[in-house]
Amino acid sequence: MFKFRLLSLPLLFLALLSQANAQFVHTDHKQIVDAAGKPLLLRSINLGNWLVPEGYMWLFDGGPQSPSEIRALVLELLGPEGSAAFWQKYRENYVTREDLAFLHRAGFNALRVPLHYQLFESDDADGFKLLDRLITWSRAENLHVILDLHAAPGGQTGTNIDDSVGYPWLYQSPQEQEHLIAIWRRLAAHYREEPIVLGYDLLNEPIPHFPKLRPLNSLLEPLYQKVSGEIRKVDARHILFLGGAQWDSNFSIFGKPFDANVAYTFHKYWTAPDESVLRDYIDFRERYDVPIWMGESGENTDEWIAQFTRSLEKNNIGWTFWPYKKMEKSSAVVTIIPPPDWGKIVEFAKLPRGTANAEERLKARPDQDTVTRVFAELLESVRLQNCRVNEGYLKALGMKSNIAPVSATGPGELKDWRRERIFPH
Repeated sequence: MFKFRLLSLPLLFLALLSQANAQFVHTDHKQIVDAAGKPLLLRSINLGNWLVPEGYMWLFDGGPQSPSEIRALVLELLGPEGSAAFWQKYRENYVTREDLAFLHRAGFNALRVPLHYQLFESDDADGFKLLDRLITWSRAENLHVILDLHAAPGGQTGTNIDDSVGYPWLYQSPQEQEHLIAIWRRLAAHYREEPIVLGYDLLNEPIPHFPKLRPLNSLLEPLYQKVSGEIRKVDARHILFLGGAQWDSNFSIFGKPFDANVAYTFHKYWTAPDESVLRDYIDFRERYDVPIWMGESGENTDEWIAQFTRSLEKNNIGWTFWPYKKMEKSSAVVTIIPPPDWGKIVEFAKLPRGTANAEERLKARPDQDTVTRVFAELLESVRLQNCRVNEGYLKALGMKSNIAPVSATGPGELKDWRRERIFPH
C-alpha cells in the first residue's frame, strides 16, 4: 500500500499540472482552444503605434521612421521635461479602458500588443505598469492578450520596425541573444499565472527579404529553440508563437515542432486575398498537426480586407489585423484626426537631421508656442472619443459597426494640461 502511494504521487502531480494548464488557452492538434477545450478562432486587432511608434502612422513619410528617430524629434521640439511628459501622457491616452470596451462591443476577442524591449529591462519597468493596466482591462472585457516582441535586442530585422541600427545583429551576437532571453524570461515570469494572456509572439517579422540576409535563415529556428527552452523554465502554460523568416512569411525554415504548446504565425500584405496565398501555411498545418495564425494584415481597401477575412475563416485560420488606430487614413478601426497645424511638424520632420544641419533646422523650426500647442492637441486627438470610427473597416472584418465610443473625460482637459505646463516654454 505504501509503495502504491509513492508511485501515485508523480501521477497526482501530473494530474494537478494538467488541471492547472486547463485554465489557460492552449493548442490541441491543429486548433487553439480555450480553457474548456472549445476551439477558439482568434478575431483580433494589433495595438500598433502605442508602445512602438512607427513613422508612417505619424504621417512622417520622408522623415523619422523608427521609435528612436521619432523620440529624437520629440526631444528636439519639446525638450527633456516636455518630451518625457508627452510620452507618459501619450501612452496613457492612446489605449484606455474605453478603447478596450469599444473593441469588445465591436466583437473582437483578442489583442496583439507590440512591445519594445527597452520598456522591460527590469521587474519594475514602466512597460509592466502599462501592460498590467491593459491586462486588467482586458480581463474585464474578456479580451485575450498576445504579447508581441516587436523590437528585440540587437534587432530581428535591422529596419525601423525593430528600432535597430540597420543590421539584424540578434542572430550573430551572443550578447544580444542573452539579452533577448532575459527579456522573455522576465515577461514570462511576470505573466505565467495570468490566463487572459494567450501567448507569446517571440519575434515580429524576423529577417527581411533582402538577399544579403538570406544566410541568416538557418539561424532563426535554433534561436527560437533556445529562447523557448528558457521560457519553459519559468512558464509551461502559455502558447509560443513562432513567425517565419522574411517578414513572417517563410515557413520552410521550420522543422518538426519542438514544443508541445506551440503555434506558427504568418503575415500577409498586398497579395491576392484568396486561398492561393494560404496554401503553403495550410499544408504546414496538416503536415505537422499544429495551429497556424495570421498575426498581421491590412493596409488595404475594405473590399480586400473583407475578402481576405472570408478566406481565412473559411480555412479555420484566426486573424489579427493591423492596426487599431492610425492618423488620417481610414485603413484602421479608428482614425486619429491630425491637429490643424500638424503639417508644420511633418514638414520640419522631413528636414535632414544631424548636428551638421542644426542651423538650417533652426531656421525652419516652428515657433515654440505652436509646437507646444500642436503636441498638446495631439494628446487629445489620440483619445478614442475624438477619433473617427471606420464603419466600413469594421464591417469588412465582420464586426459590429453601429457602435459609438464612450467618452471618459469632460471638455477642457486640454486646457488643464496646458495650465499645468506639461510642456515648459
